Amino acid sequence: MAIHLYKTSIPSTRNGIVDSQVKSNPRNNLIYRQYHCGKGRNARGIITTGHRGGGHKRLYRKIDFRQNEKDIYGRIVTIEYDPNRNADICLIHYGDCEKRYILHPRGAIIGDTIVSSTEVPIKMGNALPLKSTSTDMPLGTAIHNIEITLGNGGQLARAGDVVAKLTAKQGKSATLKLPSGEVRFISKNYSATDGQVGNVERWLDKCLVVKGVAMNPVLHLHGGSEGRALIGRKKPTTPWGYPALGKISRKRNKYSDNLILHRRSK
Repeated sequence: MAIHLYKTSIPSTRNGIVDSQVKSNPRNNLIYRQYHCGKGRNARGIITTGHRGGGHKRLYRKIDFRQNEKDIYGRIVTIEYDPNRNADICLIHYGDCEKRYILHPRGAIIGDTIVSSTEVPIKMGNALPLKSTSTDMPLGTAIHNIEITLGNGGQLARAGDVVAKLTAKQGKSATLKLPSGEVRFISKNYSATDGQVGNVERWLDKCLVVKGVAMNPVLHLHGGSEGRALIGRKKPTTPWGYPALGKISRKRNKYSDNLILHRRSK
């Protein structure tokens, strides 16, 4: 990856670093406008998501999570920044003149070729089922953009710098270790993309949040106190009175419970 260091000509460029390979030039047929409600409000104008608001206009890039251009080789033309996700994306020109965006695999450069098929070699950026007729994905393979419903495209391991690993195979199922630490079964017929998601040097978003005890009682149930007072309740709650900080919010008896071998790490 080509790193460009800014010269200190003005204060805003002091210690500035940018990836000169990542460009932003979205194609008109691969983007569309998206609408945002201001400051985390619902249709009634009530704030339902705190500490949100403002921001720049963003065009949504259509990402090909399915990668269903089967047996057609594509070439990476550009590597671009996507304001809607923390992973970079790359523009693919396929042999049938089709152009699509996919998640940028780590290490892929402009000019590399990728392909999606049931019979392709294990190569960074190639999409294939976990078990195919000719290619058997070995244990320990790093993968991303993993399907959990056949034909719906990748839904797991899509953020920047994340990777899942194939740890075991048994019968019609394979065992994956996900980035969260969860270990679960998945069908061998589901597809995944070989390699790790790019943008390893990304900064994790750390949003400044005002503590509830510092608010007034109209905005938060913890508020209304003076100085370093306690919250005045037995357990921490959300602004709407629901339990917070450690309460398990996952639905009981979910359909995928029997596929999870080890829960995610806290």
